[in-house]
Amino acid sequence: MRRFALHLIAMLTLMVNEASAWSNHTFASYRAFEGFPEIRQAAPVRVEPLEVFLKDQEAAIESLLANQEIWASTHLDVYPARPAALAFKANPARNDEARRLAFLTALRVAPNSKFALYVQPDPWGPPPEASTLLPYAAVNTLPEQANSSYRFVGLAVGATVSPLNVVASAADEPDYGLDINLWQDSPSDWGKVYGFGTLPFGNPALYYSTQAPFHMGFFHEDKAIYLAAAFIKKTFPLWRVQQYTGLATLAFRSGHPYWGWRFTGMALHYLQDLTQPYHASLSPGNGTAKLIGINLLAMAGMPRLKDEMIVLLSNRHLALEKYQNQLIYNAARARQPTAVDQALRQTDRDASYPPWNDVYTRDVVSRQSHAMGSQLTDILVAALPAGYVSDPNFDFGVKEAGIDLAGELSRQGISTSAQRAKLDAVVAELLGNFGVHSRNLVRGVLKSAGPLPK
Repeated sequence: MRRFALHLIAMLTLMVNEASAWSNHTFASYRAFEGFPEIRQAAPVRVEPLEVFLKDQEAAIESLLANQEIWASTHLDVYPARPAALAFKANPARNDEARRLAFLTALRVAPNSKFALYVQPDPWGPPPEASTLLPYAAVNTLPEQANSSYRFVGLAVGATVSPLNVVASAADEPDYGLDINLWQDSPSDWGKVYGFGTLPFGNPALYYSTQAPFHMGFFHEDKAIYLAAAFIKKTFPLWRVQQYTGLATLAFRSGHPYWGWRFTGMALHYLQDLTQPYHASLSPGNGTAKLIGINLLAMAGMPRLKDEMIVLLSNRHLALEKYQNQLIYNAARARQPTAVDQALRQTDRDASYPPWNDVYTRDVVSRQSHAMGSQLTDILVAALPAGYVSDPNFDFGVKEAGIDLAGELSRQGISTSAQRAKLDAVVAELLGNFGVHSRNLVRGVLKSAGPLPK
């Protein structure tokens, strides 16, 4: 059993070469919320630095984070307790920099996280003026990727901004380095003291792998997998949702609506990640028996099928992400809404799900997404060029910057029209779920916060 688990760890380490789920959550979040009355009709909010909220609510934050620690130990299958020395303690005498550092280390996020004052503009809107743009590195601690579409507009303290801009922009923020190198074997000083132990899967030397256990949740695998590899339960998106929704509620209640919307957006990110089947399933399209069989062959010195499966899972994950982003971004540039845009806005299914609760992300979102893994895989394999999703000798991640999936499918024309229609339909279904569950989270936060000023 131990040898099986070690081989499965190795397999997962290689599989997690891309820890993001949807490309740029902000673009999809604008569509999900632009017609949502709770956000569209909410009053503009005044921009303030994080330090203002922290100083004003220091005692309340101490109590909140202490209660969240109790919640995590009760509700999470695996939770490494926060070291007592990291607990947030109110101290009015310290300066803003020390208070901010104490807050970030109590949350156990990267202490170099920017928390800049910015928005990422809606691609359907006018292009931002160059003079308003912030450097990429002012917002994100990670390297900017080739052909990046990111644009960050700086906000002045005291300026007013719409809640839609704030929450949609913040929905992408956890991918900006907050969950990087938090592990004991990470190349960081903070990982050595945060108490998470060693990285359960992924490569600790690769910065993007180290955020994966916070952005993935394997909650609905076969019991046989858990018996052989209990480490896959060491994932924390549910906890991050709890942390940020709690902070959002406190910020709204205490008269800091800018941070109420900002923390709401950050909580959304982890829920939205789990609407992507490649973040909610260990190996979409591969059943338990196949996964165990491939692992056993690798243990016997025949790793070819394991190596091929890893490449194909990665390629399909990345191809789906690339295609989804192109659909949304191309529609905005052309000013031509698509079925995906409509699915993101559609609210008629919102009430068909249970009301928001602490484990909604696991019991509703992740369960639904996990169940779609095999269907999604079949559609991806049928619709996309075989070289990208069925050739284990091709590395999509290496070539991604030069690949135009939407353009290639359009050029193939009638020969792939039926398969592409199925692909577009399943992407619309997934992003419809993204919109539904995102709005339900916001409803839950606002219900907890009570009436907001108009």
